[in-house]
Amino acid sequence: MSRATTHPAVVSRPAWTAYLELLKPITWFPPMWAFACGLVASGALLGDRWLFVLGGIALTGPLVCGTSQVVNDWFDRHVDAINEPHRPIPSGRVPEQRALFFAIAWTGVSFIVAALLGPWVFAATVVAQILAWAYSAPPFRLKLNGWWGNAAVGACYEGLPWLTAAAVLSAAAPTWHSWAAAALYSLGAHGIMTLNDFKSIEGDRKTGVRSLPARYGADVGAQLACLFMVVPQIGVIALLHILGQPVYAGGVGLLLLGQLLLMRRLATDPKRLAPWYNATGVALYVSGMMLTAFAIRSVLLP
Repeated sequence: MSRATTHPAVVSRPAWTAYLELLKPITWFPPMWAFACGLVASGALLGDRWLFVLGGIALTGPLVCGTSQVVNDWFDRHVDAINEPHRPIPSGRVPEQRALFFAIAWTGVSFIVAALLGPWVFAATVVAQILAWAYSAPPFRLKLNGWWGNAAVGACYEGLPWLTAAAVLSAAAPTWHSWAAAALYSLGAHGIMTLNDFKSIEGDRKTGVRSLPARYGADVGAQLACLFMVVPQIGVIALLHILGQPVYAGGVGLLLLGQLLLMRRLATDPKRLAPWYNATGVALYVSGMMLTAFAIRSVLLP
């Protein structure tokens, strides 16, 4: 027995607001914050390179992060048609072919901007775009595996923007201090991404997405998220002591202590409290990033 199906009407000329919705501006803050940390940690003075800084901000936020959002929506369009039919692609406000072309074109624009900012920035952008596409697109679909998917997002949101900023201001390879800090905070972001997965545990299990909370349950998932956030910050504290910055190390340590106290409450009901922790503990985490950036700057500009 057949039944009639309805399809959203295709809009011949989508409004620019639908494209902006695809780019999800609210998601730009983490990479742009990491970029700001990288600027501080570079130890370089702004001088006449403010145009390069503006280009770097556009690159890390609207371009690279924005591309990842469009790519993710395009490859999830069939699932979104069921769960979130109001989104730009399933609703027809942005037709499928145009959305794909937009993702490809936006990737190309990011490469052009990155090339203008220098070879190190271009290299970081290539890596970021590869991870952005691999996260959502077959055959890799890293998002289906909580271990690999969250690692890719952590690198794109924290590490690569930090290194991009350092390269933009210095017009050279980032210092080893920035490499170390970027790597540690990228690893810590794995835990933040795991907390974001708590809102879709049931849906992930039904659709085959093996996020850590879906695979191991809410309690173990929360423990893994906290472990991923805590251990790298201990590494940051050790790094700052090695660099001769005990005051900054103490500041990061206090912020970590605050997170540990919040984690105790998170552990009582991780599924319900994950959004609460994202609004509280993560704020302390990213504050530690900026403290670390100023510590590195103090080393480079004594």
